[in-house]
Amino acid sequence: MKVDLGIWSKLSQAVVALLALAVLVFICLAYQKPIEQNERMRREILRLDAEIEKQETLSRQLRADIDELRNDPAAVERLAREKLGYAKPDETVIRFETNSASASK
Repeated sequence: MKVDLGIWSKLSQAVVALLALAVLVFICLAYQKPIEQNERMRREILRLDAEIEKQETLSRQLRADIDELRNDPAAVERLAREKLGYAKPDETVIRFETNSASASK
């Protein structure tokens, strides 16, 4: 036998639906902070991966420069001429100096 409760049946269904909706909202709010933190950490990982790649490229370049200086006498001579201003005997060295006022223009 089914008893018709009228409006109470509909109100009971509405309360159950609202409770279910409230539980879903609570779950969403509870997981919002960890999701945002996860996203921040993913962005940080991507930034750090890019920085690692940049540093590895620099490391490879510096290792190549070191190997070149260890094995190639011409590279050592070129570096001494450029950085230290050395010259061979009877050789004239001409240096061009930039004026700080004209360099900033």
